[in-house]
Amino acid sequence: FYILRALLGIAEAGFFPGVVFYLSLWFPAGYRGRISSYFMVAIPLSTVIGAPLSGIILGMDGMLGFSGWQWLFVIEAVPAIVLSVIVFWYLTDRPAEAAWLEPDQRNWLQARMDAENKEDAGGHHSIAAALKSPRVLALGLVCFGAVITNYGVSFFLPQIISGFGLSALATGFVAALPYVVGAVGMIWWGRRSDTRGERKIHTAIAIAVAVISLIVSTMLSDPVLKIIAISIAGFGMFAYLGPFWAIPNTFLRGPALAAGIAAINSIANVAGFTGPYIVGYVKTLTGSFEGGLLALAGLGCVAIVILLCLPIERTAPLARTKPHPAE
Repeated sequence: FYILRALLGIAEAGFFPGVVFYLSLWFPAGYRGRISSYFMVAIPLSTVIGAPLSGIILGMDGMLGFSGWQWLFVIEAVPAIVLSVIVFWYLTDRPAEAAWLEPDQRNWLQARMDAENKEDAGGHHSIAAALKSPRVLALGLVCFGAVITNYGVSFFLPQIISGFGLSALATGFVAALPYVVGAVGMIWWGRRSDTRGERKIHTAIAIAVAVISLIVSTMLSDPVLKIIAISIAGFGMFAYLGPFWAIPNTFLRGPALAAGIAAINSIANVAGFTGPYIVGYVKTLTGSFEGGLLALAGLGCVAIVILLCLPIERTAPLARTKPHPAE
């Protein structure tokens, strides 16, 4: 079982950076804030939809001789398996190869991507250059500081809410609120970033909203106000994703972009262990979640400072780019 779990982790490790790189081959720079948000909105939505769905599937315990967790693994794996076949045969590496686009659409999109690549010829192109780039390391630390707030809150949010005396069902619904706010907010924020052609400040503002809201939540004793604060934090915890993942495209190209995204993502994923550990450790020492949330907020502040110190080029505002006639 542990070997299979390790293989799962190895297989999925390249998925996220691979998709972010793939999007850069298909969508002009002016669209990447919103496109990244469209892709990554699955993160909060999967929690909103997946949590109650998983509860229902676990209720199938004993059916046909299988445990609930076995049904969970099988049923939730089937869509991924089916989609992997569809993606392999349907999607193409580049717009010029897409038979499902009209010829004028293919030609227009590929010409625009080629024009952008020529204009961006000065970026880093080699994998070695990407891995040695100080900006890649810095962006990894920024993403670590942003992701750690998400992991730290998401792991312990149900416990925080259940402490209000709510039922298990009510806890599930209330715990979904920050993710609903995050899903809506990240779509709007990604589009806003594209419209203004700005990435750094949009990323910093979103992380700042998460940090400030977490700090405020520790000062509130009223359950309703505390949930409102954490829900606002949900906006920041997800809204930064679209603008942030459009940043590597501004200075990395080709194989360097793929390697840089993977390196940034690898550094950030350490937060998956660190965030819950910090909250749990502080909770053990103090008996409350407030100290852990403040620690996460502090790391978020460090991320903002690092980000604001980085030189990050702006992209052409989407409103000034020439769209395809079909848009």
